[in-house]
Amino acid sequence: MHRLRYNRALKHLTGKTTQLTDFHIDISGYSPEIGDELGDPIYLNPNGANRQFILLTTSQKTAPLLNMKFSTSRGILQQFIEANEAQLFALTARDAVCGELQGSVYEVSTPARLLEMKQVTVEADTIGGHVADADRLTALINRFRAEPDGWRDEVLIAEMIDLARKTGDVTRVPISLRAMSFQQPNFWTSHFGGIYIFQDLRFPGVISTLPRESLGSMPISPVMDLTRRNQIAEWLERNGLVEPIVQARGLDAAAVLRQKMDFILVEAAETLKIEIGDARRTELRKIAYRLGDALPDEFLGLAGLLRWVEGTGPWPRITSEHACYFYTLRAAPGKDRDLVNMLLSELSPMDVRQLFITHKELFYAHYARWSERKRQWVADFLEREYKVDAQGAREALFGPEPSMDARDRPGPRPARDLGPVVGPWGVAEGGRR
Repeated sequence: MHRLRYNRALKHLTGKTTQLTDFHIDISGYSPEIGDELGDPIYLNPNGANRQFILLTTSQKTAPLLNMKFSTSRGILQQFIEANEAQLFALTARDAVCGELQGSVYEVSTPARLLEMKQVTVEADTIGGHVADADRLTALINRFRAEPDGWRDEVLIAEMIDLARKTGDVTRVPISLRAMSFQQPNFWTSHFGGIYIFQDLRFPGVISTLPRESLGSMPISPVMDLTRRNQIAEWLERNGLVEPIVQARGLDAAAVLRQKMDFILVEAAETLKIEIGDARRTELRKIAYRLGDALPDEFLGLAGLLRWVEGTGPWPRITSEHACYFYTLRAAPGKDRDLVNMLLSELSPMDVRQLFITHKELFYAHYARWSERKRQWVADFLEREYKVDAQGAREALFGPEPSMDARDRPGPRPARDLGPVVGPWGVAEGGRR
């Protein structure tokens, strides 16, 4: 039954059908198995600009979004499903619901065009057009009631009866699925190698994965790439987008630092082809001893910070030029929290847990290059330490989810607990406070 409905929807949107009887779908109804079958991994996302979707059930709202082109797409789809859950539950009991995330442009031939994509509108209906028919029937009912001789209009009455056979009694059970619009001035896109666009900030900016010169002329500045570490660090601070994890309220900074150090040791062992056993902390400590002065700078910097947190060492002076710098930050509370954490994960890629949580596209790109033993270790770790309580882990690492109000307006400046500050690290004379 689901396959028949899916094929009707797929035919309606793309003109194609699937011969598969078993397949998985994401929140948008995209199936990687069908993508392979059709030889088209973006069959529901032509031009990568206006994603189409197929809803067979409202339970899709908890599924991930695969082949993500824009960081906002999953959140928009999830909010649309939740806002219309009762109607969608009734509609998907009859037929598949199809729709589109309509941006303000239809193609992205140049990076500059991305800055025009400030709003996304979601429109949807069943394949049979139940929503459109219900709107039409409602209009006819209003006309029937308003016209003094409406009861004599046989053509009007016949049309109402015909539509009612499809929609049911819309006076008692209204069918409504209104278009919804979402603002997206700040987002990540996979286009052009990966770009972060921040337009709704006091100091706007663009950050590119590829060299910034490859973007050509852009209508806002600064335009940075990931090699501009100092510039990115200063820009993040000016906008109040980050906070050091050692200053974050409610965070067990020592535990987070130890885990980041473990991830770095696993990567170092992977690079040097050192056997890691079960990669428990005792095994990793032996690897650290074995590496000695060959320990990565990221590990040494975090170790110095951990000693300060535990009160056994002085305050380390860590600048944005230090390899561990971005490993020591998390996004400040606010509407752009998840997007900033996504950017930070790209600047600190050895933290595989943060990478998995905040930037799955990049996580799976790294996963494809790992050895089988590292893949197994990471999978076991995520199963053991993250998936048992994913929501709790996210809140422990990054703080509570931003409220709807926070998503609608710029977030506050981050709180500071260490007194006078110089850059995001601040001054902490005399050790820990």
